[in-house]
Amino acid sequence: MIHAASIHPTALIDPSATIGANVSIGAYSVIGAEVEIGDGTVIGPHVVIEGPTRIGRDNRIAQFASLGGEPQDKKFAGERTELVIGDRNLIREFVTINRGTGEGGGATRIGNDNWLLAYVHIAHDCQLGNHVVFSNYAALAGHVEVGDWTVFAGYSGAHQFCKVGAHAFIGMGCLVGHDVPPFVTMANEQQGRPRGINSEGLKRRGFDATRIAAIKRAYRTLYMAGLSLPEAREKLVEQAQQSDDVRAMLEFLDHSERALAR
Repeated sequence: MIHAASIHPTALIDPSATIGANVSIGAYSVIGAEVEIGDGTVIGPHVVIEGPTRIGRDNRIAQFASLGGEPQDKKFAGERTELVIGDRNLIREFVTINRGTGEGGGATRIGNDNWLLAYVHIAHDCQLGNHVVFSNYAALAGHVEVGDWTVFAGYSGAHQFCKVGAHAFIGMGCLVGHDVPPFVTMANEQQGRPRGINSEGLKRRGFDATRIAAIKRAYRTLYMAGLSLPEAREKLVEQAQQSDDVRAMLEFLDHSERALAR
């Protein structure tokens, strides 16, 4: 079903696709079966979107992006899975986002207001929050969870099944192989190491000095006090009584399934 939209005559639209109002689709783009595109979304030329894929409102998808392709997983056996993208996302040139797998929950999900810059890859079953920025060539392996407001700098990446907490910053070229707590900055060549908190990002988002001081104190407890993880957790329990942000860090630790980045 196609509502009022601007579709280039060379674009190929499967009859089962649903195109919302005021959608623009550029030359030679291919929209496959079971694709839903929300109102106001702009799709450039030479874009390929395979289904099942649901895309929300007011997204901007640049030329040569490839969305909803089969997962790059040898265990995938053709089961029905999907890609779900929210609203107001910017997806630039040559970005690739794969559908989920049956064993991984069945869906790859991208939230709202995210920026995925050129050559970013989001693998099967990843779960992205809102207001996330992926700079050029950043990549996620399968099953990675990324919290709101996180930044992945250029050429950075995360190993499969890692969790990256909200407001974290992954530095340029940094490869994450462990869970990263909220607010933490990771930087180093190759395997990333914690390098403080993302102070500048927190200031830009309106965190006041008191909140940032509590987060810094929690970081020192976790990374600089020479404590074992159980000992650090006990200290964080005390600090969390006075800070919702520290409580968020503590909840992240309690739900971490991989080894923590320390």
